Amino acid sequence: MKLILKNTESSANERVNITKKEIPCLDSSWHYHPQYELLYISQSNGIRFVGDSVSQFSRGDLVLVGPYLPHLWRNDQSYYTDDTNKVKTIILKFTKDFIGDGTFNNPEFSEINQMLEKSKFGLSFGEEVSEALHDELIEIIDLTPAQQSIKLLDILCRLSETDKQQQLSSTDMRQYTTDNSDRLDSVLKYISDNYASYISLQDVADLACMTTNSFCRFFKKMTNKSYTQFLNEVRIRNASRLLAQEDVPVSDVCYMVGYKSITNFNRQFKQIMGSTPKNYRSTL
Repeated sequence: MKLILKNTESSANERVNITKKEIPCLDSSWHYHPQYELLYISQSNGIRFVGDSVSQFSRGDLVLVGPYLPHLWRNDQSYYTDDTNKVKTIILKFTKDFIGDGTFNNPEFSEINQMLEKSKFGLSFGEEVSEALHDELIEIIDLTPAQQSIKLLDILCRLSETDKQQQLSSTDMRQYTTDNSDRLDSVLKYISDNYASYISLQDVADLACMTTNSFCRFFKKMTNKSYTQFLNEVRIRNASRLLAQEDVPVSDVCYMVGYKSITNFNRQFKQIMGSTPKNYRSTL
């Protein structure tokens, strides 16, 4: 999960670049790029990282990521081992001038301009919004370049008008340099792959080739969260998915995501999700 600047020559020269992905783990690295990205999950689930936000994603997830904001959608492990689990994702990358220089500075596009500005934190749109746009997001891949630009403008207009916008990252995490990215990359990948096991602070500090004190300062600076807070969020987001999708006791879910104490699991779950695991499952 190396933090990298993605700006290949082909995509850098295109104002609109729309692709469909049908393979797990949309990217292998926590990354950023100079384009805006509207990402729609038509099929699959897992955990997404946007800035300092760690959240579960599933079918219908629709997120707008601003330029230079680090992000990663990582599928559940079953998608790498079970060929019957299918992935379908539509990715729309675009520059702010995709329909002309300064267009969104005009008064009639003020709502879109405001939404694009807020996307520096990442914006998630509700299920109702994604369902309304489902067909158009799926079909846009087959349109001509001119039709894609027109349709993208229409989609952005409709997204800007909805009140179902949720800010993801709590702070401005935009990156303009890849300094220290290798260290962060190895740590995030290790956490994502091994959250269900015991991971000590010393383990991740060694992985980053740092002392524990230096690592804590480094991780907080890069992610805006402590290592423990970040690990708990990854575990609890996966626990919420298991509670929703698997018919297993809460105590089993506790151990499946790496906790050894049901008391600690319940406390962390309530702190992050706003309710106890039992109450959370009862509302689904």
